[in-house]
Amino acid sequence: QLQLVESGGDSVQAGGSLRLSCVASGSLFSSYSMAWFRQAPGKEREGVAVIDGDSNTDYSDSAKGRFTISRDNDKNYVYLQMNGLKVEDTAMYYCAAGPFYSAYDAPSDFTYWGQGTQVTVSS
Repeated sequence: QLQLVESGGDSVQAGGSLRLSCVASGSLFSSYSMAWFRQAPGKEREGVAVIDGDSNTDYSDSAKGRFTISRDNDKNYVYLQMNGLKVEDTAMYYCAAGPFYSAYDAPSDFTYWGQGTQVTVSS
């Protein structure tokens, strides 16, 4: 079982950067896929990026080229580096843990979720 806590959300101007962090407490962190999801008001939750147990990564089309997901298995952290932020990136961002191989577009596969961290991008 894992408990996930996100941090790093903030209010920034368009074009800026943020790094989100998620720390996991529990065992066997390295055996999980870790992903970032986001949900904007009035919109469905959407997957942003995933890093699986082999550290393979995948990104949504909106995240490709701007966001980078990484993990530190020694410290039980997963990160999301976000560059070139756009107003449409404004959302609550959630960290989630799922089976060793998981896809960012399959939120139902993810068992453990954090409480979220707010990212607001202004023009």
